[in-house]
Amino acid sequence: MPTLTIRNLNVDIVQALKLHAKSNNRSLEAEARNLLERHARMPSARALLAMADDIAAMTPINRRQSDSASLLREDRSQ
Repeated sequence: MPTLTIRNLNVDIVQALKLHAKSNNRSLEAEARNLLERHARMPSARALLAMADDIAAMTPINRRQSDSASLLREDRSQ
């Protein structure tokens, strides 16, 4: 299995990772591996925008798209 070495990490970052690892009952190495694996599997910004475009394309042309922010504000005011 490949090995990755990361040099010159900020001490505060390492300390924060250690705290996260401890709270998750993992070693620092296991915590870093978990974070890297999760991040690597996330869709890119380009892929997310493409999905949003695909969803928007499902709305009929003669129907205006609603603004989710205004819908949320309206719902909260009730």
